[in-house]
Amino acid sequence: MEKNEKNAAQEIRLVRILGKDIFGNKKLQAGLMSIKGISWSFSNALCKKLDIDKNKRIGELNEKEIEKITGFMHNPEVPKFLKNRRNDLDSGEDKHLQGSDLDIRKDFDIKRLKKIKSYRGIRHTYGQPVRGQRTKSHFRTNRKKKGGVSVKTKVKK
Repeated sequence: MEKNEKNAAQEIRLVRILGKDIFGNKKLQAGLMSIKGISWSFSNALCKKLDIDKNKRIGELNEKEIEKITGFMHNPEVPKFLKNRRNDLDSGEDKHLQGSDLDIRKDFDIKRLKKIKSYRGIRHTYGQPVRGQRTKSHFRTNRKKKGGVSVKTKVKK
């Protein structure tokens, strides 16, 4: 009975890492992937670098391990190819952003492309695909009548 109560408490427990609530029953690697800006490979590198078992449940982490994870995320010591903002336009250095910072930088990048009227910026403005996909059969909008109902014709008797 105690084991079931322990599992139930683990499932209910929420752990807050980098402003994101993660359920305690998830494994560490999968739980870290639910944070925006952390991929499978980055969470794997984090677990190996901090020497934490990636199959450990998030609910089993203590405060010290959570602080180690957040500290590592603010200044990650991973190879350059794992970072999501290499050769930043403003500073020229390699950064790794997560959460709302990543969204804000992405929006600024799109606004900059629109302002300089680059090809990608124009495609963003028109709502068209940016990365070279074909548009003959995909990305078609307003092809159906409103509500998807066709007009019936009267049948003469």
